[in-house]
Amino acid sequence: MKKNIFFFCAIALLSLSSFSSNVECEYANSNMGYAKSQINAALQTQDINQARFYAYKALSALEKSKNQLNVCGCKYAKESMLENIEVLSLATKSTTLEGTINYLNASIELTNNTILVLESHDTHESAYASDALSMNTSSTSKTTATSKASHNKSLFETIDISLEKYRISLDKVVESVNCKDATAFARRIHDECEAQLLKPNISEGSKYYNLRTKEITQEALNKIGNCAATK
Repeated sequence: MKKNIFFFCAIALLSLSSFSSNVECEYANSNMGYAKSQINAALQTQDINQARFYAYKALSALEKSKNQLNVCGCKYAKESMLENIEVLSLATKSTTLEGTINYLNASIELTNNTILVLESHDTHESAYASDALSMNTSSTSKTTATSKASHNKSLFETIDISLEKYRISLDKVVESVNCKDATAFARRIHDECEAQLLKPNISEGSKYYNLRTKEITQEALNKIGNCAATK
């Protein structure tokens, strides 16, 4: 009987830990998306100072994702991101526009690779999951970790329910407001969520709220599409 209880607790802990790590992977992926937008902005400018400015913003986003990738446990994404940090650092220090652009082109490939790896994270080994499977922690630490993960999961489910109202309201905006105004409205919310996600010491609830709001808003932007094409 005791063995069955221990086995159940081990499975529960692994499940909740996996849930937490997957959320951190999503946070990291969100930051990758922001970094990608800054790198693309840098590639579109012909001014070296502007290019380096955007490169620095992308670099800052990647630096803030280190802890998230540690929890996420995706070693492939982490390796790709660490290489990207080195490349972007060189882009911010380059003394010629051509040199900066070369580094940025290498960076955008690494960023796309990191995003791709994070999106397929569930299909390859997770270092975090392997640690959980080893079950080398004490029973006290297991109980604490399980309790915290359970609380977070309940909080996230509550946020998901509350955001359904936002999703419905945003759909109405997309359907009833003219294309440019709807795009501007959704884009402001999307950008604000990205800015919030990059803040240090943000609470788990706030991180999850902004991540899900950003995803819902991105879906709306995808529905709106290109305003010029709708004329």
